[in-house]
Amino acid sequence: MTQVQIRIAKENDARELLEIYTPYITNTSITFEYEVPTLDEFRNRIINISKDYPYLVCIIDEKIVGYAYTSRQKERAAYQWNVELSVYVDKLYLRFGIGKALYNALIEISKSQNIYNLYGCVTSPNPNSEKLHEYFGFKKLGVFHNTGYKHGKWHDVIWFEKSIINHESEPKPLLFITDVDEALINKILDECSYMIKDHTKSNILNL
Repeated sequence: MTQVQIRIAKENDARELLEIYTPYITNTSITFEYEVPTLDEFRNRIINISKDYPYLVCIIDEKIVGYAYTSRQKERAAYQWNVELSVYVDKLYLRFGIGKALYNALIEISKSQNIYNLYGCVTSPNPNSEKLHEYFGFKKLGVFHNTGYKHGKWHDVIWFEKSIINHESEPKPLLFITDVDEALINKILDECSYMIKDHTKSNILNL
């Protein structure tokens, strides 16, 4: 029986997460990062993001196969109710619905943090990521044309946006991830884990 779990990332997950991320740097333009970060640098990224926002990992049969997180979209105080979503999945597990489950978890946790606006940044073309954002009702905000140079060519970047709380004259106070009820977070993660369980069963039947 396939064992699936989505949980909060830990510091000692850094090596496995970096192994997932490295091919995206070296073989693709999905990330505009040129150099693979050191393990210590990558571990510090996890630590720093996790202080304020959810940093999630997906585990199938005791193997980390994907991860996702939200981060501050812009630093000025007026932007504090905005986050950018990021997700990376092991190339061998791209058909298991992991990206959808992780995105769903991030969106639900963001609601509990009183986040109002979600943003996604996608190097074009990237049909899988574009479909992921469209699936969750993100709207295309615009295109930055020829804005990044990697692997010998210029790339466009598409920005997506989605509002998840109705905008009021005064926003609700922002809650950092450590301020959100742990039981609520665990409930969200458990429900999203079952999304992957259902999908993996379907994939196995179709083999």
